[in-house]
Amino acid sequence: MDKDKVQISISKELYDKALKFIKEQGGFNSVEELVEFLLREVLTEEEHVELSKEDEEKIKERLRALGYI
Repeated sequence: MDKDKVQISISKELYDKALKFIKEQGGFNSVEELVEFLLREVLTEEEHVELSKEDEEKIKERLRALGYI
């Protein structure tokens, strides 16, 4: 494992939903890549100016598709 990476665990159900999302929507090569993207987006969101309503809705739609909300 890369020294700059750590291992995390998620439920099998959530992993399967993420894998299904990748297969249907594309844009990511692995669940790891998707999770890293989502975490980066959520954690850096606080550093950015407020999102437009349209951007906020797009994020909510993606999170719903992944089963987060």
